[in-house]
Amino acid sequence: MSAGAPDPPPPLAAPAPPPPYRIQVGDLLGIRLFLTPELDEDVTVRPDGRITTQLAEAIPAAGRTPEQLGARLRVIYARELKDPRLTVEVKQPSPTRLYVAGEVPSPGELLTAGPPLTLVQAIARAGGLRPTGDPDAVLVIRHGDDDRPVVIRTRYSDAVSGRDPAADLRLAPFDIVYVPKTGIARIYVWVNQHIQQFVPVTWGFSYNLNPVVNNTSRP
Repeated sequence: MSAGAPDPPPPLAAPAPPPPYRIQVGDLLGIRLFLTPELDEDVTVRPDGRITTQLAEAIPAAGRTPEQLGARLRVIYARELKDPRLTVEVKQPSPTRLYVAGEVPSPGELLTAGPPLTLVQAIARAGGLRPTGDPDAVLVIRHGDDDRPVVIRTRYSDAVSGRDPAADLRLAPFDIVYVPKTGIARIYVWVNQHIQQFVPVTWGFSYNLNPVVNNTSRP
């Protein structure tokens, strides 16, 4: 490299892998047994999150990965079969539901087929950020295995600018993306609620106040 030449830019970080797929209500599942194909069947996850097969009744399926459900079915099928080698595949997933709230033009539920959206894709579907939205403090609220909410904070600005591709999180079904107000927007709301309705002011932190006149003074 010649003297004075700029250093090459650092390589971009690899994007984070998507979370494992978890079965949802309405998914069409294919259960396949290698040694007893006559027991193969397709079942739909019921509204209560359970499935019923020829050898298992009312088994919880929603929230589990296909591998976890397959392991559970193998235990149950072993009561009737000597070597229940089986797999569970998602033949037709139900639409993925995500939610975007806060400082976006079109908050609400997003339905999408196939893999869940990324953070940038979800916010784009909601119309992007409002000028009052804070791009450096976007929150993703996700429910884990124990149904406890986990809050993930990420910088949307880093994702859209390319500074940190990993900031463009791959969302999981039922994630909630919340875009908070910027600090200046919160101040504006406070002024509007507590001051401006009583004393009109000029926004921008400049106030035009009339000078006090001393009525006792004489020319």
